[in-house]
Amino acid sequence: MRTSRRVLLGSLASVALVFAGGPAAAQIFPARPIKLVIPQAPGSGADVTGRMLADFMSKDLKQSVVIDNKPGANGIIASQAVQREQPDGYTVLLTSVSLVSFNQFLYKNVPYDPLKDFTFVAPVANAGFVLVASLNSGIKSWADLVKKAKAEPDVLTFSSAGVGNSTHLYSEMIALRSGIKLRHVPYKSSGPALMAVVSSEVDLMTVTTATGLAQIKAGKVVGLAQSGEKRSPQLADLPLLKELAPDIPALPGWYALVGPSDMDAKVTQTLAASVNRFLTDPVIKQKLIDQFLFPIPGTPADIQKRAENDARIWGGLIRDLKIQID
Repeated sequence: MRTSRRVLLGSLASVALVFAGGPAAAQIFPARPIKLVIPQAPGSGADVTGRMLADFMSKDLKQSVVIDNKPGANGIIASQAVQREQPDGYTVLLTSVSLVSFNQFLYKNVPYDPLKDFTFVAPVANAGFVLVASLNSGIKSWADLVKKAKAEPDVLTFSSAGVGNSTHLYSEMIALRSGIKLRHVPYKSSGPALMAVVSSEVDLMTVTTATGLAQIKAGKVVGLAQSGEKRSPQLADLPLLKELAPDIPALPGWYALVGPSDMDAKVTQTLAASVNRFLTDPVIKQKLIDQFLFPIPGTPADIQKRAENDARIWGGLIRDLKIQID
C-alpha cells in the first residue's frame, strides 16, 4: 500500500512539475538569438527600419536579434519562409501592408493566407505618401486636378512603380472615389516613375514622401496633397487628402512585426512590449520621423484589425478593377 502511495505521489509531483515548467519556459524567452526576416534587400526602407529595430531589441531583450534578408516575389518568399517556422518566437518577419493585405488579391496563387497563417505581434510605423503633378500639366491644386480630369476624361496620365504597387492602387482609388478617369503609365520602380513627372512625360504620381520631398522642395513637381493620418513635419503646409476629399481613404504604408501562427501569448506579449518601447524611445521616434515614418505603437489586436480593414478596402478595389500580377 505504501509503495502504491509513493508511486501515486511521485506521479502527481511529476505532473505538477510539467505544468509548472510551461509558464517557466515562457518566462525565460528569449533564451537564444532571434532571427528577424526582412522581405527586401539590404539598404531598402524596410531593411533600414528593421536594423534599427533589431539593434534596439537586442539591447532591450538582452539577446541578439539577427537580420536575415530574403527579397523576392514581392515578399512572398520571406513570408512563406517565416510561416513554415516553429511558432516559438525565434523567427519573426518585418512585414508590410502589401504582403498582408494586398498580395492575396493581386496574385492568383499565394501559398498561405496572410490574415490567418501568421501571429500578429505589433505595428511598427506607417510611411507617408504625396500626390504630385508635373509643372507642364497646369495643375496647381487638388481642385485643379478634379476640374481638369472631369473636363478631359482619360486624358491625364499618372505613373506608378508598377502594376499592383501602392503607387498604382492609390491613384486608382483617387480616380474611383472622385468620379474621374486617369490613364495609367507603369514603370519598373518609383525613381523612373517620378522622373517621368519631373520631365512632364506624365501628369501625376502618388509617391512616398521620402522619395518625392526633394523634387517638391526643388520646385520640379507640384505637391497637391499628402496621404496619411498626419501631415509630415517636412511638408506641414501641404494638406492631407482626407482634409480635401474625406471619401478617399488614406493610403496605408505600414510595417508590422509578425510570426508563425499559434505563437505563445506570453512570447507574443514579450516581443510586442519591446517593439512598443522601441517606438516610444524619443531618439528612435525622431529617427523614424526623419525617415518619413510615423511610429504607430499598438497591440497585436490593433495591427490585426488594421490589416483586415486594409484588406477589405484595398482588396475590394483590386477585385473591382481586376488588377492581377502574373
